[in-house]
Amino acid sequence: MADNANNLEIKPGDFEPLDKQAGPDNEKIAAPSLTFGQDVWRRLKANKTAFTSFIVLILLFLMAFGGQAIYHHDPNAQSPKYANLPPKIPGVGIHGLNGHITQSGQDVDAYKQAGAGSDVHYTLGTDYLGRDLLARIMYGTRVSLEIALIATLIDLTIGVGFGILSGWMGGRVDLFMQRIIEILSSIPSLVVMVLMATAFQKTGMASIIAALAIINWTTMARLTRAQTLQLKNQDFILAARTLGESAPKIAWKHLLPNLSSVIIIQTMFTIPNAIFFEAFLSYIGIGISSPQASLGTLISDGQKNFQFLPYQMWYPAIVLIVLMLAFNLLGDGMRDAFDPKSKR
Repeated sequence: MADNANNLEIKPGDFEPLDKQAGPDNEKIAAPSLTFGQDVWRRLKANKTAFTSFIVLILLFLMAFGGQAIYHHDPNAQSPKYANLPPKIPGVGIHGLNGHITQSGQDVDAYKQAGAGSDVHYTLGTDYLGRDLLARIMYGTRVSLEIALIATLIDLTIGVGFGILSGWMGGRVDLFMQRIIEILSSIPSLVVMVLMATAFQKTGMASIIAALAIINWTTMARLTRAQTLQLKNQDFILAARTLGESAPKIAWKHLLPNLSSVIIIQTMFTIPNAIFFEAFLSYIGIGISSPQASLGTLISDGQKNFQFLPYQMWYPAIVLIVLMLAFNLLGDGMRDAFDPKSKR
């Protein structure tokens, strides 16, 4: 037994210095810590389709709200002698962009035929009143975006507030508020638009925004209500209520931050819906009225000459299509960025 005890004796030579490279420092995480917003941005940039849509939307907003600072043409200035001129870009010899059209099988210089000087050129051509089509598309895009953004702001204000209040109160209050949403959702949007046009005595931005404000917030309210019902029984909400925080303070400090992803994603789908609603109303003649331009009125005017001058309809239609696609693709990308588990 004594020999075994001697064999188990620990001696200083039994220890060796630990290699620092093999120590616990090797377990440190090299990547920087990211906030929730930074992580969302990283995932959004990794989604090439959504990020490309984001860049396209930035360019369209710059064109709509800052284009006239570079392209100095009055969108409402009429030049009847230059009516229905095709697109002409100086130095470009491609047919369709060089100011030439085909008449009776012959290639004709439309600008020379109209008596325009060598310094006269319209990048996207002119309409039936000789107005610059590019200037009108920029102006019309701005009008459509303004209507959509104002309507979406109203949608956020009413829809989020209504949804949080309904979900938080619950019981009979929630039941009554949901019946209001169901009644508003059952009213056709065209009926609301006609009523607003009658109330405002004319069609225009105010009547379209009012119609959107009445019927467009119900989806946002339903989504925020559903999330509020789920969140209000969470431990951090119950703890805040136990500590005596008021309902408005809980909504501002705890509910809204946790609802932000749902609100942002729904907003990205609300804007294109509002743009299309305005374009549709203007196309059928109960939206924006002349001489104002919007994408809907430009498509309507271009459709009249589509057989002979298709570019007058194609260019505003392409802008509308790109706007709709970019917003919807960005909305899909933001949904995946905020909630990676939802990615299919």
